[in-house]
Amino acid sequence: MSELVLKAHVREKTTKRAKHLRAEGKVPGVFYAHGEGNISIEVSGPSLKPLIYTSETHIIDLQLNDGGSKKCILRDVQFDPVSDMPIHFDLQGLRENEELTLEIPVVLTGGTPVGVREGGVLQHIIHKIKVSCLPRHIPEKIAVEVGALGINDFIHIRDLNVANVTILDNQDSSIVGVMPPTVEKAPEVEEVAEVEGVPAEPEVVGKGKKDDEEDEEKPAKGKEPVKGKEKDEK
Repeated sequence: MSELVLKAHVREKTTKRAKHLRAEGKVPGVFYAHGEGNISIEVSGPSLKPLIYTSETHIIDLQLNDGGSKKCILRDVQFDPVSDMPIHFDLQGLRENEELTLEIPVVLTGGTPVGVREGGVLQHIIHKIKVSCLPRHIPEKIAVEVGALGINDFIHIRDLNVANVTILDNQDSSIVGVMPPTVEKAPEVEEVAEVEGVPAEPEVVGKGKKDDEEDEEKPAKGKEPVKGKEKDEK
């Protein structure tokens, strides 16, 4: 694993407050290690960028202005919610024979998966994996080969083989996979019978009497209906 040098100044109790440091382009932080007292430090903002904006894990060679030096890793960074600039950071000291727990970035390799070329969608689900190991065995990254993945193929935590580390995440968790393409269902259109653009008339539920039946009930023209028999002539 590669090392990065980080130069820092030890902050005394009488030094400027954190907000004043940030106004000068500096970022306050703290170094801590088992069995040692915490050390408050400050660094220039640009010197943190190689440690923050990276897809790899690095061991830090912390060089203090009082002549001391420490081997450590970047444990945490806090960012301003508005500017998204780092406003505080934590460094954890390393001991050669003491295992530590940390998260290692996942990097996808192998180019475009087969399933994606067939129309599938690549889903990168887990971006960091928690491991436990000795400082000398800390991997810079965990490379996951995805080139051979077809549609509905996934790579799980249990499929990884990382030397000299213990993976602490759930073995059944999916790291990456190729999902089938999403097919949008066409909206259903109600079919209406039409003739030359004129919509069909609605179906008649109840029909009236037939024309010949109506004619039978109507009296003949010029004749009065017979109401009854006439009285016998006297």
